[in-house]
Amino acid sequence: MEYIPPSTPARILHDDGEMLVVAKPAGLLSVPGKGEALADCLIARLRQHRPEVLLVHRLDRDTSGVMVFALTPRAQRHLGLQFEKRQTGKSYVALVAGVPARRGGRIDLPIAVDWPNRPRQKICHDSGRPAATDWQVLGTPPPGGPTRLQLVPQTGRSHQLRLHCLALGHPILGDTLYSDDGAAHARLMLHAQRLALRHPVGGRRLEFREPCPF
Repeated sequence: MEYIPPSTPARILHDDGEMLVVAKPAGLLSVPGKGEALADCLIARLRQHRPEVLLVHRLDRDTSGVMVFALTPRAQRHLGLQFEKRQTGKSYVALVAGVPARRGGRIDLPIAVDWPNRPRQKICHDSGRPAATDWQVLGTPPPGGPTRLQLVPQTGRSHQLRLHCLALGHPILGDTLYSDDGAAHARLMLHAQRLALRHPVGGRRLEFREPCPF
């Protein structure tokens, strides 16, 4: 599928000279892909105005929401370690097909690269890396769905939330990789709503939120 990045600009949520927090629009790569056709991405756009911007973490192209970038090498190391050691707090909102039988729980299923079908991942108990996601139904879904879920990943595997919702039996709407009706929706209905972390200078706890657009 041809990559057509959105014209929607990233909204700046926080900028203090050490770190930059932005709201990434859906459909925009976090970092460039291979080839000139995939060069337009969030970090490239930010560097047009702030050349010192450094990567800390990523969101999938089709996921919208809160991202943090470092503005100094020291901040990049500090923030990167928080993600590596799972010291950040992250929560997502997803709109999924159907209505779960329970109001919430934990999905604990290992994830591995599906090498013949990259960039797809797969649940694999033999070679997969541990992956856990806590989930909770938000509000009262209509009969037959869709259902709005809060998803709190305890690990950070590629496509983790998409695979875990699929394994739950309720794929995320608009998922063109893992759902049969992905093309029936304008976008992947997955949004990084909240990110909590410690400031790289002084360690003050900060929390950033971006309202869900769907």
